Amino acid sequence: MAHIYDTIIIGGGPAGLSAGLYAARSKMDTLLLERAKYGGQTVTTDELENYPGSIEECTGSKLIDRMRKQAEEFGTHFEKDEIIDVDFSGDIKVLKGKKNTYEAKTVIIATGAYPRLGGFKNEIELRGKGVSYCATCDADFFTELDVAVIGGGDSAITEAIYLTKFAESVTVIHRRDQFRAAKSLVEKALANPKIKVVYDSVVEEAQGDEILEGLVLKNVKTGELSNLRVDGCFVFVGYLPISEVFKGKVKMNDRGDIITDADMRTDIPGVFAAGDIREKSLRQVITAAADGAIAATTAEVYIADKFNG
Repeated sequence: MAHIYDTIIIGGGPAGLSAGLYAARSKMDTLLLERAKYGGQTVTTDELENYPGSIEECTGSKLIDRMRKQAEEFGTHFEKDEIIDVDFSGDIKVLKGKKNTYEAKTVIIATGAYPRLGGFKNEIELRGKGVSYCATCDADFFTELDVAVIGGGDSAITEAIYLTKFAESVTVIHRRDQFRAAKSLVEKALANPKIKVVYDSVVEEAQGDEILEGLVLKNVKTGELSNLRVDGCFVFVGYLPISEVFKGKVKMNDRGDIITDADMRTDIPGVFAAGDIREKSLRQVITAAADGAIAATTAEVYIADKFNG
């Protein structure tokens, strides 16, 4: 007979690790499944200045290491596996992985999101050859070189500032005439002598045979094309939910975000979602961690009512 966990958490980012901590601390038999590296997008973040109470020089990887140790100390079990199918129809939920099949009374989906593509010509061909989606991962390759950052949100501006530690110059390309990022971040970026901004523009094409050599920019108001000579291009234009395996299994919006209530319940009893995978207005480490805590607490109440009542 298969082992039935109280809860299985799918995803090892801040939401999943927080859920693991809260579930295990409540004496729930808890398994966390992660298909790749723990931490998700967070481990690609160089500085976490906006996480309340974070230690000095707090990096994403340091915070994730601490979160994982905490969850482990309270009894969360960890396994590496990728879920390829789910059956949420019964009281006991069944998860089919590439390695094993798992059963649980509750499931917390915390699979997160992945970077959205910029959508310009030759982007895929030059990915990893000058086109990147992770400044923390690749900044060192562009020491004393010229790079571009595409985007205007918090991630784009944060990463542009980080890249100035390595690059000779950083050109931020934004399709609007104003940034969406926090004013404090924008002020910091504009005050940096290494950062230049091209407003009202999009990237039409990445140029280069084996390695990125430049970008073709298009002004969205005039239609005028221009060339920008860069050695690197970092794309930060948002994220898409990693939810393919759950389509048709839980309610989603058109984008693929899982819809939950304030207590992280999906439309399927016993199935919860937390973090960037769900429909929400703010996607940050702090909101992911809060989601995880709420999901685990709600799952505990669900088990008490459903199985122990």
